[in-house]
Amino acid sequence: MKLRIISPGRVKDAWLQAGLDDYGKRLRRYSQVVFDLVNDAPDQLPLERALREEADRIMSRIRSQDFVVLLDLGAAQMSSEQFAAQLMNWMEAGGSEVVFVIGGSRGLADEVRGRAQIRMAVSDMTFTHQMSRLLLLEQCYRAFRIVNNAPYHK
Repeated sequence: MKLRIISPGRVKDAWLQAGLDDYGKRLRRYSQVVFDLVNDAPDQLPLERALREEADRIMSRIRSQDFVVLLDLGAAQMSSEQFAAQLMNWMEAGGSEVVFVIGGSRGLADEVRGRAQIRMAVSDMTFTHQMSRLLLLEQCYRAFRIVNNAPYHK
């Protein structure tokens, strides 16, 4: 199984990278985790141009057969148990690989939204796209623990 996470920008905070590394190690027993990071557009670019550039970079990393789940603040949320069940369904639909897309700080172009089979919100709260990576990994780990009836989820 493989989880691929496409997102613009690099993680700059050591504590956040440590969290990503920790959950990446935990997930190894269940799935390979690959971060497919693209360059984010400079803040000084006009919004439409920035979204277009990031969309081009993101779309170039998505293959036609990929099952794409978009993290989108405007989408519906699900419980950890629902996410666990859905993740297994998505793995089946994606040939044992799920591609998660996390937008940059200025959002996502409609083209990227339209490519996703699933749109989901991590929370009603807004988080940085780097923090969203950590939240996603934690929930993926929790999902595998739930599915395997292993201790962790309460």
